[in-house]
Amino acid sequence: MCKLFIQADPHLWQTRLKSVRLSGFSTSVRLENLYWQVLDEVAERDGMSVSQLLTKLHEELTFAHGEVENFASFLRVCCGRYLMLQLAGDVPRDLGTSIRSLDAEAILAREAGRARGGKRMPTAA
Repeated sequence: MCKLFIQADPHLWQTRLKSVRLSGFSTSVRLENLYWQVLDEVAERDGMSVSQLLTKLHEELTFAHGEVENFASFLRVCCGRYLMLQLAGDVPRDLGTSIRSLDAEAILAREAGRARGGKRMPTAA
């Protein structure tokens, strides 16, 4: 079992620091390369750069929840959820489909149902 993880490309877990401007302030975000790859894919789907995506996420998170305590952790969870939602069929694997075009309310409801152990609601075709 462990060989699958141990023998993975070490580049994936190496961290990289990126400078971004969030809420008018210059800051840095340190994430493992794997997460930067996922964020790049998410950003590309909606025609944004990673910096633009991070700025948008930070602004909307701050608006919805107030102060952001650990933005890097939030980004890691976003990446994990993005991949899980793809596996569940809620986010199409077709990278031509933008994230903003998806029905977020329906996806969140299906995700909540799965978390409660309920049956998976069918996705729209």
